[in-house]
Amino acid sequence: MAEQTQDEAARWARMIDAEERAFALLDAIEAAGIMKPGRTEGEVDRDIETIAAEQFGIKRNWHQRLVRAGVNTTCIFSDRPDEVTIGPEDTVYVDMGPVFEQAEADVGRTYAMGQDPARQALVAALPQVFEEMRAFTLSREDVTGAEVYDFACRAAEARGYHFGGKIAGHTVGEFPHATWPLEQAHQRLWPENPEPLSKPDHLGRKRYWILEAHLVEPGRRWGGFYERLLRG
Repeated sequence: MAEQTQDEAARWARMIDAEERAFALLDAIEAAGIMKPGRTEGEVDRDIETIAAEQFGIKRNWHQRLVRAGVNTTCIFSDRPDEVTIGPEDTVYVDMGPVFEQAEADVGRTYAMGQDPARQALVAALPQVFEEMRAFTLSREDVTGAEVYDFACRAAEARGYHFGGKIAGHTVGEFPHATWPLEQAHQRLWPENPEPLSKPDHLGRKRYWILEAHLVEPGRRWGGFYERLLRG
């Protein structure tokens, strides 16, 4: 039992390290000043790929990296909208899943290009809603994926926004966790997952979860996205 506890502690430490390195990458992207009006989503994405490879040695991602601006910030992950050029008052978000050694990270952050108070307010609300979701998720050991999703929707509505995602998070782990033999519905935080998040994975280990806050303004013209690892 002691050995199993040590192994789990080492797994968790690797996940924390991967997330911290992923946020360091986001900081480097911000410092490079590559997200600005007049640039396309694709141009920004290609610059991110260069920074990730040259400064962080990242060679693979467990999911497609997304850079979305303007109306595309209302889209969900599986959408493939036409590319847009960043406008002077747009919100822009980056969603990345870099792999460090074998540990998968998954982080997302939104930026407001101009000084529009409504966009600035939504960007500020994203981590706050995430913290509300985190507190709710940790409040009960038997909380289910469906319950977390319902709470995320209510948290968004309480601030005057729509919840823009079909899911409010998902599992993450060692690469490639997406191929693990689990029912897909039970790897997501959404209405179709009635199982508790505390249920072990297919190897009997603790499952790790990403929480996603996706807020869309009342007119559904733009929004923002924030995600990171669920920590206790």
